[in-house]
Amino acid sequence: MANEYLKKINRFRILVMGRANAGKTTILQRVCNSTDKPEIFDGKGNKIESDIVQGTLTRGYHDIQNELVFQSNPGFVFHDSCGFEAGSTQQFDQMKQFVADHAVTTRVNERIHAIWFCIPMTDSHRTVTAAEQKFFNECDTGHVPVIVLVTKVDALYLTAIRELLDGGLTIGDAKARATEKQGELLDKWLGHVKHELEMCKLPPKGYVSLQKMHQEDGDCTLLMECTANVLNEEGLQRLLISTQQSSIGICVKYAVNK
Repeated sequence: MANEYLKKINRFRILVMGRANAGKTTILQRVCNSTDKPEIFDGKGNKIESDIVQGTLTRGYHDIQNELVFQSNPGFVFHDSCGFEAGSTQQFDQMKQFVADHAVTTRVNERIHAIWFCIPMTDSHRTVTAAEQKFFNECDTGHVPVIVLVTKVDALYLTAIRELLDGGLTIGDAKARATEKQGELLDKWLGHVKHELEMCKLPPKGYVSLQKMHQEDGDCTLLMECTANVLNEEGLQRLLISTQQSSIGICVKYAVNK
């Protein structure tokens, strides 16, 4: 029965969440090995012209129902939830309803299979705000796993330099120790994020930190592995692994393990 159900699913669907400027689009480009912007379709499969999309975004309008698809890998379908950090109850309720509808819909090709929640390190002192706490306390995603993506980790390099200089090091010594210090800062803030979110009623299933996503050779292997590991169906794991283009090694690993 499970195999028959999975045969009807031909694309892996992901809801991407997080505040504005969290690096969401860049991550999706790396996942799909693309430098292009995604094509956007409405909930009925009709393509929306880019000038219309840009106009609505400029006016602050955003439709979570829209599908984002990259031509380089149409096996992935993404939905982008605009940040609700401003405290908009309407935006939060729309997102919550979308999750509820697409987690259990009988139209299996419209179901979401995973949620990526992005938290950027460009604002490391605001890693877990009221918006994140509201989501992880109130939004029951059912069997759909949520993975927290700690993004823009590269921003911590400048923070590391600044803290080392403030500690009395010369610019040369600060640069020499910056990478190590950056790692310490990442551990600190990732630990803080985990501590805060694990106290919520509905904590995430996994965490992954992402670096160098602005580079075309940015590596998404850890993101794919983390997502596959928290999926609750082996068939969905196979679908994700076969769809992703980030790493042949992941395909080999899962082929051996399964």
